[in-house]
Amino acid sequence: MISNPPSGMASSSRRTLRGAATALVGFVAMSVTVGVLVSVGVTPVLAITGLAASSTINVFEGLPGFVSLDALSEKSNIYATQTDGTPVLLASFYDQNRIEVESDAISPYAKDAAIAGEDPRFYEHGGIDLQGTLRATASTLSGGATQGGSSITQQYVKNVLIQKCELIADTTAHDACYSNATETTPERKLREMRLAIGVEKFVTKDDILRQYFNIAGFGGTVYGIEAAANYYFNTTAANLTLPQATSLVAIVNNPVKFQIDRPASATNGAANGYAANKQRRDYLLAAMLKHQKISTAEYEAARATPVEPVITEPSTGCQTAVANAFFCDYVTKILQNDPTFGEDASARMLNFRRGGYNVYTTLDLDLQQVAVATMTAQVPTTYPVGDLGSVITSVQVGTGRVLVMTQNKDYSQDPAVQATGANYTGINYNTDYAYGGSSGFQPGSSYKVFTLAEWLKEGHKLTERVDSRRKANWGTFQDSCLGPQNYDQQRWSPRNDQNEAGGNYSALESTVRSINTGFIGMAKRLDLCGIRKTAESFQVHRADGQPLQQTAATVIGTNEVAPLTMAVAFAGIANKGVTCSPIAIDSIVDRNGVAIPVPQTQCAQSVDPRVAEGMVYGMRRVMTNGTARQSNVGTSPWVPMIGKTGTTDGAKDTWMSGSSSKVATVVAVVSLSGAVNQRRLKFASGPVATARHRMWPVVMSAANAKYGGDDLIESAGVPSATPATPTPSPQR
Repeated sequence: MISNPPSGMASSSRRTLRGAATALVGFVAMSVTVGVLVSVGVTPVLAITGLAASSTINVFEGLPGFVSLDALSEKSNIYATQTDGTPVLLASFYDQNRIEVESDAISPYAKDAAIAGEDPRFYEHGGIDLQGTLRATASTLSGGATQGGSSITQQYVKNVLIQKCELIADTTAHDACYSNATETTPERKLREMRLAIGVEKFVTKDDILRQYFNIAGFGGTVYGIEAAANYYFNTTAANLTLPQATSLVAIVNNPVKFQIDRPASATNGAANGYAANKQRRDYLLAAMLKHQKISTAEYEAARATPVEPVITEPSTGCQTAVANAFFCDYVTKILQNDPTFGEDASARMLNFRRGGYNVYTTLDLDLQQVAVATMTAQVPTTYPVGDLGSVITSVQVGTGRVLVMTQNKDYSQDPAVQATGANYTGINYNTDYAYGGSSGFQPGSSYKVFTLAEWLKEGHKLTERVDSRRKANWGTFQDSCLGPQNYDQQRWSPRNDQNEAGGNYSALESTVRSINTGFIGMAKRLDLCGIRKTAESFQVHRADGQPLQQTAATVIGTNEVAPLTMAVAFAGIANKGVTCSPIAIDSIVDRNGVAIPVPQTQCAQSVDPRVAEGMVYGMRRVMTNGTARQSNVGTSPWVPMIGKTGTTDGAKDTWMSGSSSKVATVVAVVSLSGAVNQRRLKFASGPVATARHRMWPVVMSAANAKYGGDDLIESAGVPSATPATPTPSPQR
């Protein structure tokens, strides 16, 4: 490698060749005194001057004799897995785009080019190429062109020291380390020489060469010859041709000068055939010919070949996952919140980008593809009347594995990209704030199932009736946590979705028809704190991280929650009351193929199975006779399913949540900002308010076809019966 003149040894117009030679002899004598040249088998007869007392000797003697290579920064990958077990790359993350390879995966052309051009006596010396060092020093001190004279081992040592600096997070400490590793001084040169000798004592020549190719920089964030071959020529290091291999080895000498991916550059761009790289490449070809590594015919053919890179941008960041980007983003947030990877979020992500991990996720590519397609067909990325978003989330019942996660926006975390159109966002509307930046949405009537659960827990029957009349004076609600809540003076008069006056509805009728006043009447005979705790037992929580509110209004769904949270809860209902926390990662292996711990699902009995059976009884009839009928009749193949619709005030948010015994799915169309009445709007695909019913059956049809579905046990103190023939009902 070319380096700058050492400090204190710079040439001047008045320096004579004789003076340079005298300085050279002094340098050699000093080196002999400290044992450098002796270590490589050079006779001490060269010690012809008496400079052994140089202060530099003390610096040298204080140096370590060996430097070890820590784990190199490698890119980490996130995968989905196809049904046949084949991993599919979603995205890669890295500070340095590097893929370490073994020696037999590196083209012999590259090895021969490096040795012939940089260190012809690599297999003969003990770490220091004396002839090269003397030649380079003489050239530098006599005022000639600056030459490095560094052996491949010395270059490797320098790169090791630089890589150690790159792992330092503190900017000041990093910069000081880097300056010390690259400064142009005799002390640094001596340090490299001493360390190179130490390396050669413990590492074989072949392995030094292998590590040299894996650690070397090839311009920008490209490190190591495998990543370089991928990036510059869309091939592997093993399959590099002679012209390609020498072009890459040329870059190592000076990545800025000889890089071949900057067509706009006047010095190394495509416009001039990458002249700088070609000149260095041809020099390497000549060296290979000189040292009989290639034939004359090979030399002439390679020299006549133009430098023609095939730049292949690596996958980096979740935006490369395209339709799967929001799920990918969710996985990265899980990693950032997992103490396995570091002490805080920033350190964890830094460790992940450098660690060479392979993350295998739960995403079901078959179901995800169906969900993405139906989302694309039904909901546009932007809408001129209102700022609308849409999500689809599915989880596997009994395992918590997230199978589907998509939304109607294009993913980008770049503010500049986001500014180009409302179709871009970095917020994942499927998840909590901590896992995607969303504060959640009101689920409306979907939330009523938790009051139903509390009703059954307290021994009430589905057939039991309550005062469901609409009124402005609801009186006092019991709350064992916060104390009684009195609504006498609040003039709170919630209406029903279809403006029903109310009456004396049973709990089952209120569930099937989604009667607001029916559920408020049920809550009047329950404990608001108990309803909240029952919702929490199904792992329901606010998306913003705050505690669930427990006012009378929350009974009909005013707490902002994430769609994923509702999918988990509905899976728990279908799972006989056992709720399992969501997981998105099946396994992680490190760079050595060793498995590391991953977050595990936590399952708990949310309600007694008999209570769950009663919930199932009511929610199956929501599908067959009630507000979710539109989602039920469009599902094929059909399996037993439960469901509940949700529509917020003014129809600004519409939900469809449901589950089979195998898969739970939530679909929602929500107002991201402002509020528009979805019942007054149309997409090209049909009414906005019914888009949920055009998407949910499509996703569940695919889920039923792949996962099947068992019968759902139902009871709750009423005779089990075959659901009646579906009849139309008002949409809720």
